[in-house]
Amino acid sequence: MVGSGKIPGHVAIIMDGNGRWAEMRGLSRMEGHKRGAERVREIISAATEVGVRTLTLYAFSIENWQRPDDEVTTLMKLLEFYLRKEFHELIKKGVVFKTIGEIWRLPENIQALLQDISEKSSANRGMNFVLALSYGGRNEIVRAVKKIIESEVRPENLTDEYFESFLDTCGMPPPDLIIRTSGEKRISNFLLWQAAYAEFYFTDTLWPDFSREEFFVALHDYKTRERRFGAVPLRTGT
Repeated sequence: MVGSGKIPGHVAIIMDGNGRWAEMRGLSRMEGHKRGAERVREIISAATEVGVRTLTLYAFSIENWQRPDDEVTTLMKLLEFYLRKEFHELIKKGVVFKTIGEIWRLPENIQALLQDISEKSSANRGMNFVLALSYGGRNEIVRAVKKIIESEVRPENLTDEYFESFLDTCGMPPPDLIIRTSGEKRISNFLLWQAAYAEFYFTDTLWPDFSREEFFVALHDYKTRERRFGAVPLRTGT
C-alpha cells in the first residue's frame, strides 16, 4: 500500500514493452500484448483502491496504424475481447469509462462497443478510466486548432482555457503523474498539451511485469516531489 500522503488525482501511463517482453521469452509479440492487457485490470484495481480519480492509459497510438496489417488486426481483436470481458466489472466498480483519440478510425464494432460502455458507465461516480485509442498529441492539437478556426473566435478571446475546451480531454484535469514502462525516457506524442507540469516516473520494468506493487512505488515517489508549476519554492523560517 502507498501509505498516507498526497495521491495524484490523475495518473497517465504509457504502457510500453509488450513486444520486448514476449521476445525475451521466445513468444510471439501478440502473446506480449495479451499479457499486457491482463495487467490493465490489476492497475485499474490498484488505482481505484488508493483513490486515484482519473487513470489514462495510452493503449493505441495514431502511429500504431503503421504497424503490419496482421498485427493491427490482432490488436483490434484483442481490444474487443478485453472490453467485452471487462465490461461488467468496470460498471460494477463504479468506473466512468471514456476515450480520447480518433475513435472514428477504429472498426465499427469496436466504436459501437466503446460507445455502449461509455453510456452505461456515465452515471457512475467512481474513478474516470480513459483509454487513448488512435491517439496522438500533435494530432489532437491540430484538430483543436481546426475547430477553433471554424468557431471564428477573435484572437483576443483565445485563452488557454478556451483552447482546452476543444481538446479531447475537455473537462478532465491535466495529469499529475505520467508513468512510462520499459526503460524508454520519452513521452512519444502523448498528452503534449496536458503534460506541461506533470511529474514523470520512468521504470525499466516492461509493461506485462508492471505490478500493483511497482505502481505503488511510483505513487510513493510522486509524494516526494515538490510541484512548483513554474513558481519559486516556498521557504520556511528566516
